[in-house]
Formats: sequence, structure tokens, C-alpha cells
Amino acid sequence: MANKKSDRKHLNRQSNLVYHGMMAPGMILLIIFSYIPMAGIVMAFQDYVPAKGLFHSEFVGLKHFVYMFTLPDIGEIVRNTISIALGKIILGQLMAITFAVLLNEIRIKFMKKTIQTLVYLPHFLSWVVLAAVVVNIFKLDGSINQMLTCIGMEKINFLGSNKTFQPLLIGTDVWKEFGYNSIVYLAAITAIDPGLHEAAAIDGAAWRKRVWHITLPGMMPIIMLMAAMSISGILSAGFDQIYNLYSPPVYETGDTLDTYVYRIGVISREYSFGTAVGLFKSIVGIILLVSSNQLAKKLTDRKIF
Repeated sequence: MANKKSDRKHLNRQSNLVYHGMMAPGMILLIIFSYIPMAGIVMAFQDYVPAKGLFHSEFVGLKHFVYMFTLPDIGEIVRNTISIALGKIILGQLMAITFAVLLNEIRIKFMKKTIQTLVYLPHFLSWVVLAAVVVNIFKLDGSINQMLTCIGMEKINFLGSNKTFQPLLIGTDVWKEFGYNSIVYLAAITAIDPGLHEAAAIDGAAWRKRVWHITLPGMMPIIMLMAAMSISGILSAGFDQIYNLYSPPVYETGDTLDTYVYRIGVISREYSFGTAVGLFKSIVGIILLVSSNQLAKKLTDRKIF
């Protein structure tokens, strides 16, 4: 018996070594590009000068954090970030749930797969590409404004007006991502016992009632879990999208923490201040992630990690 147990342990170790070997390249890249650069966090507490480096730049403590909270624009930037992120999360979740419910009702496999492919496709395209498409559609002489003038309406400056820029960001992001996000909800729907729908249909329940009383309650644990996971990214409103679409006239409603850090830290070369703003965002993100993990455990009895 002792020999058999030792043989099993030896086989388990060998199989684990194979798995560890498969994980090694990814872990090495993660360490090189994610963990080692964290040493740069020290710049948030220095007056960093590239010529002096991290070890010889003057240490100033919390000076940049204090300065950040005294800026008149920081409140507006945080509000923009939260409002854009919340709009994307809420509308994105609603669209993904609605699409998954409707897609599940399609019985023709060819049509179902075709619709899935068409709706999922934008997710795999970079905002560098899609931003050019959005600009050409929504610019002053774009197709949307040409349609408006044809029906007697005035042109709308979607990309240059503070009233329309945030809705444009939210709407285009939801269009890009809702199809891909619906995969999780579609899987949740397929896990619901079809016998419940059959019994409800025999009792005379209409489709809407079956969706409301069977489908949505069956999806609720996944909905709550996805919502809790989204909370942690509430200070990340989508840098790549905003950077490729915004301009100085819409900084009032379009400037977020990510774009602000880029403009201040990289373009203006205020490395220490930019690092302080980025570190503040990361700390808040960690707090929200831990909170959302506890919220997911409380509401769905499942943890994110």
C-alpha cells in the first residue's frame, strides 16, 4: 500500500510539472511586463528626473497626492470617468441580457450562428480601426448628419459637443461589446431546465411571462456576478476609445482619469504627478475589486476569486 501511495504521489508530481511548464512562459511574461514595472510606483513619491533615475530623484512624500486633490479639474475628471463607466456597464449589461434572451429563441441554426458572428465581430476590432469608422459616420458631413438634413433637421456636432460626446462614447462602446458579453448570459440560459418552460407553456404562460418568471430568475446569479465584477473597473472608462475620439473642445465631459494621466504624465512629462494619479486610481480599483468580491459572495454565494 505504501508503494502504491508513493507511486501515485510521484505521478501527480510529474503531471503537475507538465502543467507548471505550460504556465511558465505566461508567468514569465507577466512578471517582466506587469510586476517588475511596479517599481516605478516610487515615482509618485518623488520629484522624478529621468537623468537622476529612481534612486537619486528627490523624495517628496505625498506632495503630488495633495496637489492632485487641490486641482479644480480633478472632481470633473472623476465625475466624467464614473458617469461614462456606469453608462457602459449598465447599458452594456442590459443589451447583453436582452440579446441573449432573444437569440436563444431563434430555432434556425444557420440564422442563429450568422447573427452571433455579425454581432460578436466588433469586439475583435481595435478602437484604432473602429474610431475611424465612428468619426466618418458621426462627423459634421458624415452619413448621420446627411440623413438629418434630408429630413429637414439641423446637423449635430456629435464629436465636438459636450452634450453629445458622452452618449456617443457609451453608445458606441455598448454596440462594440454587448454581443461578446452576451456569451456568458447565453450559457446561463442554456443551463436552465427546459422542463420549467414546458410546464409554464402548458399552464398557458405567455413568452413574456416565461422570460420574466423563469429565464431572468435563472440568470440572476450570473447577472449579479457579472455586475459585481464590473464594479472594480468603474474608474476605467476605456482609454483607447476615448483617446481615439476626443479632442480639446470635449475635454469638459470626455476627459477621464486615464486620458488625464496620459496627457499630464506622458505628453507634459510630469512623470511623478501622472504616476500619483494612476496610483490613486489603482488603489480605488483594488478597494472596489475586494468589495465587489464580497458583494458577489453575499448575493450569489460565489466569489470572483
